Amino acid sequence: MLLTIILKSVIIGALVGFGVGGGAARMFFAPTIQGMGAFRTLGELNACQGDPISHFSFGLGFLFNSWATNLGAGALTQDVEHRIIPNWAAALLLSKNKNVNETLKDPKKMALAGALIGMIVVPIINSTSAAIPQSLQNVAVKVLVPAANWLINPVMPIVFWIAALDAGKRTGVWGTILGGLAQLIMGNAVPGIVLGILIGKGVDDSGWNRITKTLCVTVIILFILSGFFRGFDVTLLKSFNIIVPQSLINLHKIFGMVVK
Repeated sequence: MLLTIILKSVIIGALVGFGVGGGAARMFFAPTIQGMGAFRTLGELNACQGDPISHFSFGLGFLFNSWATNLGAGALTQDVEHRIIPNWAAALLLSKNKNVNETLKDPKKMALAGALIGMIVVPIINSTSAAIPQSLQNVAVKVLVPAANWLINPVMPIVFWIAALDAGKRTGVWGTILGGLAQLIMGNAVPGIVLGILIGKGVDDSGWNRITKTLCVTVIILFILSGFFRGFDVTLLKSFNIIVPQSLINLHKIFGMVVK
C-alpha cells in the first residue's frame, strides 16, 4: 500500500512540478507570453530577489502547513504547487548559477527542476502522512496547523508590506492601500500587497503606459468582483448602519448568494 502511494506520488509530483515550474518561469514574460502560474507566485519569487537561501526558506515555511493539512484532510494544499515547488526549484537552480535570466526565468530549466522537486516533495508528504498512526495525526494537526496559520497571517503580510515600503514611496502606497483592501475583503493582505508592488514598480519603471493602466484597471475590477461575490458590499453598508437596498439583495440572489 505504501509503495503504491509512493510510486503514484512520484508520477504526480513529476507532472505537477514540470507544469508549475515552467509556468512560473513563463509568468515573467506575461502578458506577451501566457504562463500557467499566478501573479501571487510571481510576486513571491521576485520578493526573494534571486537568493537561493531565501527561496528555500520561503518554501520550507509552507511545507509544514501543507504536511499538516495533508494529515488532517488527506489532500495537498495549493501551497505545494504555488509556493514550495517553484521556490525550491528556483533555489536548486540559483545555487549553481545566480543569474536569474539563465535560471529562474528559463521555463525549460524551471520545468525540469520543478519536476525533480515534485518527485521528492509530493511522495514525502503523502507517504509520511499515510504511515503515521491516526492518534499522532491528530496531535500533529493540533500543533502544526496553528503555527503555520501564524506564519501565513500575520507574519507573511508584514514581510511583504515591509518589502513594498522598502521598494519606494509609490510602491509602498499602492501596497498599503491594496493590502488593506485585500485584508478587509479576502481576509489576507498578501495578494493585495503583491499586486500593489507590481503596479508601483511597473509605474516606476515604465510610467503609466498601456500595460500598467491595463493592470490597474484589471486589479480594480478584481477587487470589485471579489468584494461582491464575498458579500463585502452588504457587510460594508451594515457597518455604517445603512439599510441594504432590496435591489442589491436581489442582485446577489441572481448569482445564488443569500444575504440578509
